[in-house]
Amino acid sequence: MKSPVPDLAPSDGEEGEDRTPLLQRAPRAETAPVCCSARYNLAFLAFFGFFVLYSLRVNLSVALVDMVDSNTTAADNRTANECAEHPAPIKVLHNQTGKKYRWDAATQGWILGSFFYGYIVMQIPAGYAASRSGGKLLLGFGILGTAVFTLFTPLAADFGVGALVALRALEGLGEGVTFPAMHAMWSSWAPPLERSKLLSISYAGAQFGTVVSLPLSGIICFYMNWTYVFYLFGIVGIIWFILWIWLVSDTPETHKTISPYEKEYILSSLRNQLSSQKSVPWIPMLKSLALWAIVVAHFSYNWTFYTLLTLLPTYMTEVLKFNIQENGFLSAVPYLGCWLCMILSGQAADNLRAKWNFSTLCVRRVFSLIGMIGPAVFLVAAGFIGCDYSLAVAFLTISTTLGGFGSSGFSINHLDIAPSYAGILLGITNTFATIPGMIGPIIARSLTPENTIGEWQTVFCIAAAINVFGAIFFTLFAKGEVQNWAVRDHRGHRN
Repeated sequence: MKSPVPDLAPSDGEEGEDRTPLLQRAPRAETAPVCCSARYNLAFLAFFGFFVLYSLRVNLSVALVDMVDSNTTAADNRTANECAEHPAPIKVLHNQTGKKYRWDAATQGWILGSFFYGYIVMQIPAGYAASRSGGKLLLGFGILGTAVFTLFTPLAADFGVGALVALRALEGLGEGVTFPAMHAMWSSWAPPLERSKLLSISYAGAQFGTVVSLPLSGIICFYMNWTYVFYLFGIVGIIWFILWIWLVSDTPETHKTISPYEKEYILSSLRNQLSSQKSVPWIPMLKSLALWAIVVAHFSYNWTFYTLLTLLPTYMTEVLKFNIQENGFLSAVPYLGCWLCMILSGQAADNLRAKWNFSTLCVRRVFSLIGMIGPAVFLVAAGFIGCDYSLAVAFLTISTTLGGFGSSGFSINHLDIAPSYAGILLGITNTFATIPGMIGPIIARSLTPENTIGEWQTVFCIAAAINVFGAIFFTLFAKGEVQNWAVRDHRGHRN
């Protein structure tokens, strides 16, 4: 039986130029208004969800500095004291009422890394579950669970290192479902020519959560004590969950207040991009070089991202000698730039595709190159400027800011090559991309026993080299079109 739609890409969609064929031949409805639209309401609610998500993830990085007995840290880390103490601009007595623990550098590394042992387990199962039953409840309860576990962090710390490591692993299980679930939801909600905008808005919440939680955690630790860091963000997570369950639907068809015009616009734009088959084409999917290009890029990008996310406060304190009050603010500055860059790059990427007729592949390649090689250059530069506080913060800020371009590059390429299985694809790539979060901080701590500038130069150079390799691999092997295996029915035909 002949397929109703002729083959539109050579072989299995793995070769040939990027013509985004399904996008061109599908009838294109006039764009539905943005203001008060259901799809942009989803994007902004997702933005605040990922704001909460990363607030819950990174607050320990700052609080840990105040939780640990400084005498233990000094004895175990043998800090080199190459940089002079940085004078605090505001002379206010630091509240010291929070309990202190005698955890050495290795123990701190395990505490910070334990989150990812739970996180990595849920990636592929979450993607599969979201593709079958929707991502709304999965994402909502994932963040709710993480928020509730966060409230018990002070209690777990009192029970001992084992209890805290176990609790952080459970938080990782909760957060592990979120990105695959969100990708699965966007496969039903994001029109192809609005993907960069909608996804960059929603995932920019992660950077904004980092921007807010790092300095706010520092302020709370300074004026109150570290326990309140976990109580505040845990309560915010519970409030967000109530709004999410009340206002969000898995698909446009099930949304109660979406306009008929917007619903038709979304459904018609995706009509020839989704698969009708119920089973997942695991073998063709895992053989797809387009998928492995995203895997390598995602792994490489996250090596730098997670190393800085977990250890930047330590670098600011132990090497550049900022106190905990300044630490939170200065550690957040780079992520403010990344947040702004993600929002702007999403707008730029979709404009290049819709108004300037740039191919999807070209846009994904260019934005990935800028978002991976740019950060590598400035990360290395940050390691070689010594104790120049201003330049160190400036270079780290530029490095992390440029990383925001990646959100419109490899980061959303899953939806380009297989919208129906975007949640599963993200689960696969994020499984590999979580490994740097597990081993990166441990390797970095092992390379910096004396906390000298030279030791941190090694850490930064390794991260930069991995970033550059990932950018080159993605550029060579990425695809920008829907792959044949992603739209075939059981008989091997396109739908």
